[in-house]
Amino acid sequence: MRNYLSTVLLATLALACTPKEEETTIDYTTLSDAERLEVAKEIAQETIMVDGHVDLPYRMKVGGFTLQREILDVSVRTDGGNFDYPRTKEGGLDAPFMSIYIPAGLQAMPGASKALADSLILMTERLTTTFPDKFAMAYSPADIEANFEKGIISLPMGMENGSGLEDDISNVAYFHKRGIRYITLTHGKDNLIGDASYDTTGTYGGLSEYGEQVVKEMNRVGIMVDLSHVSDNTFRDALAITKVPVIASHSSVRKFTPGFERNMSDELIQAMAKNGGVMMINFGGTFIDSAYAAGSGKVREHLVNYMVENNLSRTDSAFEVYAAEYTAANNPFPTVQRVADHIDHVKNLVGIDYVGLGSDFDGVGDSLPTGLKDVSMYPNLIAELLKRGYSREEIEKICYKNIFRVWTAVEEYAATAE
Repeated sequence: MRNYLSTVLLATLALACTPKEEETTIDYTTLSDAERLEVAKEIAQETIMVDGHVDLPYRMKVGGFTLQREILDVSVRTDGGNFDYPRTKEGGLDAPFMSIYIPAGLQAMPGASKALADSLILMTERLTTTFPDKFAMAYSPADIEANFEKGIISLPMGMENGSGLEDDISNVAYFHKRGIRYITLTHGKDNLIGDASYDTTGTYGGLSEYGEQVVKEMNRVGIMVDLSHVSDNTFRDALAITKVPVIASHSSVRKFTPGFERNMSDELIQAMAKNGGVMMINFGGTFIDSAYAAGSGKVREHLVNYMVENNLSRTDSAFEVYAAEYTAANNPFPTVQRVADHIDHVKNLVGIDYVGLGSDFDGVGDSLPTGLKDVSMYPNLIAELLKRGYSREEIEKICYKNIFRVWTAVEEYAATAE
């Protein structure tokens, strides 16, 4: 028994209990919030934690970093963004999937999407060669487990937007060799693979013929099919074709955001569970609470008017102070409890085996919920789940066991595919 829990719960445990027997006797709901947070911090440190989607590579690109210049030093605490090494260690995150994000606008320029994907992969790899005592590449669950034992943060990679494949099916195998372990089939616009949730064009009514080939080839080589960002029809088509479980690397529950197709409906959640897949909950404000968009819009409108009326700019210290105070007083952000609501919904609808974490840190701007503003704050979510009666085993499934199950199934199928 860990020291903290021994102190708090000694009266409830028999001295002869084994650690597993002790675990079954613990009722985390009886602890105070402070005690539960300490337990959550211990769980976060002792359990492998995978996040399905962190946008650090594109954050580095936007920040002006290139392969010819020194990379962003995330080995130390950074002023901006949601991710760096110190905060990652504090939060207990062990394997953030680095998003190799390809903007949909590049689709109009043949070759541009693949070129950007290659450059972002190299940028991610350079993090591991620059800070080898802190970061390492990971291409399998086994790699993550080995790095975890060494105390090193794993950097698996997923390509966000299948436009990086261009119009060449051989690029699926190429990007597998480059280390890509999931591909989000679409992004903001319909592409050669299929229809996107943010696009209303409905180019193919789902997957294209090429998209069907892409899904089959991803199965064959061992790349997880990621159905975040796709239209409902593309989602259904992909499930009908895939021979292995799929993922949604950073999607939330549509019930809480009516009309927002980017999130998953109950029908799709049930279909994914039947497939054996896992949806990884996005933390962004617009993803977890429809009230956020309206509330944040009102705050922005007020602050813009205040700037104009007082002849200020965003960088003026007087405005920065006022904006911080006004936003705090009129807080439009959802809370960590809302993220737990999404996890609850999936658990209650289809079971604990089909949900994970896909924060979208560094990808959703200043929309993150109170209590989950950066990678140091995962324990706040774990504490909330403990408060709601989740067991440690259930939290371990959310943190890594569910995504490892899918990933392993994809690997095993590819190992036997012709």
